[in-house]
Amino acid sequence: MTLVEIETGLERQRGVLDLRGIVESAAEFLEDAPAREIIRWAAATFGDRLCLTSSMSDALLIDLVSRVKPGVDVLFIDTGYHFAETIGTRDAVRQVYDVNVIDIKPSRTVEEQDRELGPRLHGRNPDLCCFLRKVEPLNRALEPYLAWISGIRRDESPTRANTKVVEWDAKRQMVKVNPIARWTQDDVDNYMADNGVIINPLHYDGYPSIGCGPCTRRVAPGEDPRSGRWAGLGKTECGIHL
Repeated sequence: MTLVEIETGLERQRGVLDLRGIVESAAEFLEDAPAREIIRWAAATFGDRLCLTSSMSDALLIDLVSRVKPGVDVLFIDTGYHFAETIGTRDAVRQVYDVNVIDIKPSRTVEEQDRELGPRLHGRNPDLCCFLRKVEPLNRALEPYLAWISGIRRDESPTRANTKVVEWDAKRQMVKVNPIARWTQDDVDNYMADNGVIINPLHYDGYPSIGCGPCTRRVAPGEDPRSGRWAGLGKTECGIHL
């Protein structure tokens, strides 16, 4: 190992330690702060090294962030399996909001994946399919950034109950900001109604949680909103937030 490589490694380690220190103090300081204040802190701290991700289930997070940081990068993972309504929502977001939507593609097309790994991988090995079509592409797309904003909430599922408003994403060695982590479904509904937020039309057709077409079904009244995701497969998360 050369001296330059050693110095670069030490600099990277110092950078990670500095970011983790920021996370610890910010998580405590911002725990009770309004979502917009959390976003304002993230924008001031990370500047253009901050982005947000969106599944285009709705544009709530996009609306919130664009009011604080116009032109922000919005990463959309185009898995190749999306409903037409989801693609339409993405196109509408591009027209309406002051954001830079970036389409993230998996390394294989659906056809290439079918040829190499067999058809309907999502039914045979959903974890691998999600990794190839969501997790790996997002990991690659997040590399230029220091922090990313997600729209996950504590009340969505038991696996998200301990989500902090600012946390360390150990898997990606970066900061993760969750400005609406404390929001309830009523908070979400009220904000979208008050601000005319774009909503994926599938929400009005029995799909409260929207993922890829082959792995998402309608949810009956009274069912858990995420019960339509990977139904019958013993799976509750795609892996992005684990």
